[in-house]
Amino acid sequence: MLLWFKGMLIGLAIAAPVGPIGLLCIQRTLVRGRWSGVLSGLGAASADALYGCIAGFGLASLSGLLLAWQIELQIVGGLFLLYLGWQTWQTPPAAGQALVRPTRSGLAGDYLSTLALTVTNPVTILAFLGIFTGLGLAAEGQDFLAAGTLVSGVFAGSLLWWLLLAGGVGLLRGRLNSKRLRWINGVSGLLIGGFGVWALLAALQV
Repeated sequence: MLLWFKGMLIGLAIAAPVGPIGLLCIQRTLVRGRWSGVLSGLGAASADALYGCIAGFGLASLSGLLLAWQIELQIVGGLFLLYLGWQTWQTPPAAGQALVRPTRSGLAGDYLSTLALTVTNPVTILAFLGIFTGLGLAAEGQDFLAAGTLVSGVFAGSLLWWLLLAGGVGLLRGRLNSKRLRWINGVSGLLIGGFGVWALLAALQV
């Protein structure tokens, strides 16, 4: 249980910094509702768990492949952020959109988009490799039960953060009208697009 609790704290620490995923979660929660924000966060938590498995179960060849394609993945992620930023910015909310319930296909898209966006950020694997190496769980042949316990804790901690974020932001949703939602979409789109530009510049080392 102590190891699982450590994993949960690691998951919270990795998920908590506000970045493009956090902005997407906040924007989607305000515009589409809590479930849209929760599913967006679940996609990021799933990607964190995937990278935790790669580091924790000693999948050195796979982690090496991801790091070898780091620049390409970062470019893909940057372009994806630009697309999401444009999509967020240019779609004005309809009147009463705050009362529209998201569809299953929309929720699936929320989940898959943040999953893909987080997976295309190979810097995350470096963080997990450092954490698991420091705990002695990143090498081949180590205790898989301990690694699995830590990974499940990471997933739980990351998901807990997204649940808290979506739940807290959702409390403000009923107070927003169409004009405020349009403003939120515009600002969120510009910021998400800015993260995309930054990712591309970092990948191209301009």
